[in-house]
Formats: sequence, structure tokens, C-alpha cells
Amino acid sequence: MLRALSRPAVRLMERYLPDPFIFVVLLTLIAAIAAILFEGANPVSVVQMWGDGFWGLLAFSMQMLLVLVTGFILASSPPVKKFLALLAGLAGSPGAAILLVSVVSLLASWINWGFGLVVGALFAKELARQVRVDYRLLIAAAYSGFVIWHGGVSGSVPLTVATEGHFTEDRIGVIGTGDTIFASFNLIIVALLFIVIPLVNRMMLPAEEDSIYVTPEQLGSDKKPAFAPTRPAEHLENSRVLMWLIGLPGLLFLAQYVIVQGGSLNLNIVNFMFLFLGILLHGTARNLLDALNEGIKGGAGIVIQFPFYAGIMAIMTQSGLAQSLSEGFVSISTAASLPFWTFLSAGIVNLFVPSGGGQWAVQAPVILPAAQALGADIPRVVMAVAWGDSWTNLLQPFWALPMLGVAGLKAKDIMGFCLIHLFITGVIISALLVLL
Repeated sequence: MLRALSRPAVRLMERYLPDPFIFVVLLTLIAAIAAILFEGANPVSVVQMWGDGFWGLLAFSMQMLLVLVTGFILASSPPVKKFLALLAGLAGSPGAAILLVSVVSLLASWINWGFGLVVGALFAKELARQVRVDYRLLIAAAYSGFVIWHGGVSGSVPLTVATEGHFTEDRIGVIGTGDTIFASFNLIIVALLFIVIPLVNRMMLPAEEDSIYVTPEQLGSDKKPAFAPTRPAEHLENSRVLMWLIGLPGLLFLAQYVIVQGGSLNLNIVNFMFLFLGILLHGTARNLLDALNEGIKGGAGIVIQFPFYAGIMAIMTQSGLAQSLSEGFVSISTAASLPFWTFLSAGIVNLFVPSGGGQWAVQAPVILPAAQALGADIPRVVMAVAWGDSWTNLLQPFWALPMLGVAGLKAKDIMGFCLIHLFITGVIISALLVLL
């Protein structure tokens, strides 16, 4: 049944879903027009908001580009490639490959969202080298695991409210992760998605005549021509001692950060870990730079599109559009239904403000007073925002860009499969937020 449903969904997306750059341009126009029509914003002021906010994600854009590049560097190192190849060897059939990449992506995304994006894509590529399976579904299965990230240990909203001094502390205090990430209702949602998502991916496996395959040659050869350095500069570029002299201090810093300082896993630390492990595992600067040149090819979408999303976020927040949208859903809520409507509103806002922390800053001033006035469960409402934020990533190509860059695909290639997940996970998450 799901195979039959996925076929028209895939065709729909392949035909009508534009390149992610066109998607962000259309979202920009929609946000601007909505701010003028519904918030009474002056067109000139909307343009001013957009222009002022356009470069607001520069640091984050660089972080995301480094997620792609450093993850590729690490995964293309000989030891990691051997491990991925060994793990991929466990999949003896197309169905097993789909199940395996789904579980690996879910687990990696639950641990850390940036880790999940890169590991899922690179493991999918290794599976494609060993198993003849529809490549589009393989990458879609890797990306579908990303939906779980905000219910995991790197979830920005629950981690924000668990941090002393957060901007809503005067209203709700500090809410520990035992009441959010590790609460029974959230763990049940996570556990069910760990079961449902791999099974849905397996059931969407296209028939032979509808499948699209790639060859190992299309994915790129791992073999490098023999090279013998002759110049002093080439000896430096191929020196293993030099890489150990810079790589070991990097690992020493990581050990001190985790063991001595008790630091948590964040995007900067993940990128730092990927980079310095890659330095050591590649062994020489020449091998490292060859991997860098290969990995950077997929980063064009991040560079050009993220500033546009920063502009959209500025329009949504400064015009009051995001707040009005949240207030509209809150106005029809009860204590029991508030998590559902919060989840739905967060999903819609996420299409325009694809940033967990940014979305919480927009929605918290509306959602939290309503939760207190209605007597709703505040930790559950917090997680409703978190799950809503991650849910519509199955439709929003913003977060798929690093994975698509690694895989060499376009958004339209995978979003048909993700559309099926959008409806299924939406029903599961929203129902359990209310019923558990």
C-alpha cells in the first residue's frame, strides 16, 4: 500500500518541487506579502527588515558548511571507510539496506543532529556501493531519521529551558531534561518512531521498473594514483609527523573539554571532533586536502540559500507574523489540546523559521502564558514546539542541503518519500503528545 502511495508522491515532487533556491525565494515573497496583508506592515519597512536580517545567519551558515565538509573528511578517511563498508556488508538485500540506513540515521540524529545528517548520507552512499537499491529512497531513508533530532539529546528547545538564565526562566523556571527529553511521553514517541520510520521506508521500496540505481563509478572511486614526493614542499604535504603534531593537541582539547570541563556536545564541538579525527585518520595533509576539495563541492546550496532564510526569519519575527500565527492557534486551544495546536503551529512556523532556537524565541512568549492560563503541562508544550520544529523538516529542504550535497541529489529526488513520512509521523507525534 505504501509503495503505491509513494509512487504518485514521488512523481508529484519530481514534477512540481523546484530547486531549493527557488523554494526559498518563493517563501521570501510569501512572508513579505503576508506581513503586508495581515500585519499591516509598510512594504518599505518589510524590505528593511529583510535586508537588515539577511546576514543574520552567517556564523550558522559557516557551521553548517563545516558540518558537511568535516563530516565528509572524516568519513572519507581510510579507517572510517573500512568501518562503513563493514557495516554496510550486513545488508544482504535492498530491503535490509533501507532498514539499516534508517536505524543508523535515527540513532545518529538522536545523539546529535549535525552528526546524523552527515553520517546518514555517507553511510547511504557506502550501502549504494554494495547493494543494488533505489538510491533516492536510500538517501530519503537517511534523511527521514533526522525528524527525531529535536526529541533527542541535542534538542535546542529542551536544552534551552534546562539552562540557568534562559530568557523565560522568570516565567517557568529551569525545566530539567528529565521532564522533557527523558520524560516517559517523549521516550515513547522516540521509541515508536524508531520502529515506524524504518518499516515505512522498507514498505516504500519501489518495484524494479520504478527504481533508480547508481553504480560505484558514479559515486566516485576510492582509489588514488600512487604518488612519490620529490620536492621539499611535497614532503611536508605528505608528512605524517606534521599531522600528528597538530592532530594530537586537538584530541587533547576534546578530552579536556569532555572529561575535565564536563562540556556537552554542540555543533562547534562536533565539527572540531570531525576535523581533528579526520586530520589524524587521513595521515597526511595531501590526503586531507584532496578530501576537502571533494567534500566542498556539495556546499553551494548552503552558501547561497541560508542568507535568504535569515531574511525570512527577520520578516516573520519583526513584523509579528510568527507571533500572530501562534496566537491564532492558542486562541482555539484548551489545556488538553494546547500541545496539539502548539505542535501544528510550530510545524508551520518552521517552514519560514527553520531554526529551533529562533523558533522558540518567537513562540515562547505566546505559548507559555497560554499554557499557564489554561493549566496545561508546560514540559509537554515545550516538547510540542520542539517536535513541530523537526516535523516539517520532512517538507522543508533547508536541513536536507548538507545531506543532498554529500549524496549528489536534488531535493525533488527524495521529498516524495519524505512527504509520506510527513503525514505518518505527524499523526503519531501529535496524537501521543495529547494522549500519553
